Amino acid sequence: MRISPRMESLKPYLFVEINKKIAEKKAKGEEVISFAIGDPDIPTPENIIEKLCQAAKDPENHHYPETAGLPELRKAIADWYQRRFSVSLDADREVLPLIGAKEGIAHVALCLIDSGDVALVPNPAYPVYVISTELVGGEPYYMPLTEGRNYLPDLDAIPEEVLKRAKVLWLNYPNNPTGAVANLDFFNGVVRFARQHDLAVCHDAPYTEVAFDGYQPVSFLQADGAKDVGIEFHSLSKSYNMTGWRIGMAVGNTDIIGALGSIKSNLDSGIPQAIQYAAIEALGGSQECIARHNAIYQRRRDLILEVLEDIGLKARPAKAGLYVWAKVPKGYTSMEFASDLLQQVGVVVIPGVGYGSNGEGYVRLSLTIPDASLVKGLTRLSAWKDNKDRLKQKK
Repeated sequence: MRISPRMESLKPYLFVEINKKIAEKKAKGEEVISFAIGDPDIPTPENIIEKLCQAAKDPENHHYPETAGLPELRKAIADWYQRRFSVSLDADREVLPLIGAKEGIAHVALCLIDSGDVALVPNPAYPVYVISTELVGGEPYYMPLTEGRNYLPDLDAIPEEVLKRAKVLWLNYPNNPTGAVANLDFFNGVVRFARQHDLAVCHDAPYTEVAFDGYQPVSFLQADGAKDVGIEFHSLSKSYNMTGWRIGMAVGNTDIIGALGSIKSNLDSGIPQAIQYAAIEALGGSQECIARHNAIYQRRRDLILEVLEDIGLKARPAKAGLYVWAKVPKGYTSMEFASDLLQQVGVVVIPGVGYGSNGEGYVRLSLTIPDASLVKGLTRLSAWKDNKDRLKQKK
């Protein structure tokens, strides 16, 4: 038996390795406080759970679902985009429910990339953009995201010889891991750039509903002509704390949506219908929970920023998203600093280099940590600083 050579170059997924290290510490009886994975600790709202339970008891929902999703769900997604972004979508041709946005992000490479094609990928970025590209034989070209450019890519800096081979442009705002945001002027420029170079734009937008200080993120599809050149991935995971239910959507360009639907019909059997009915309730029901959750996340963000400043780590207050992107202290790499925190005080953060070479020098902290653990974790971070100060004094 021989495993495909493509597996030789497939690196372990970032969070798998982090979870292994956490498990090792716990196996030794040590308590670990994790600021790592962006998995909301706040429960799914009760009205959504009630709808899920009702639907699960209906025998009609015990069968194989349709890959394209319930017509009612596609309409609920289209209606939500109209209310939220004033974007009109054809529920039958421009909307495709997904088993979580990650599934669609991985599968869309099969629709757009052939062997030797290039995908323009931000650096740092969510690892799946690169992994999916490489698994189908494509090549990633990394677009640096730097603090000096507010973590927006310099599209004009991409070499012409790269653009001739490029098929896909990946974007993600509000951004993971940096917390950066983009405005409509930027997205309008992206549409023009995509038309000029015959690119398909894939915008990953699961954090548009997690925003602070009165800021309201925009959708790529609000840009003039966006549906002519691309699609947007979204998810109920972060908006409604439904990570465990695995449901999201792709919306936009009819050709890409149609191709992605064909791939899905051959590779999966759709979203369980009870979960689809829960999603309909989430999208069409009361949206009060979003503001309530965001108030919690904003308070946590501010507490983390206060402690980071005290221990000498610089970080911008993110306008949106579930993360704080912080510079590591001088003398450390991102991996060294993350390892030191884990070993010295039992606190887990994600080294920025895990998101790409341009993430070096930073760590990411998630806001999805229960308040009691948050306070304990921040106390430990302060203790790390105190310990380092004592060591300096001894020297």
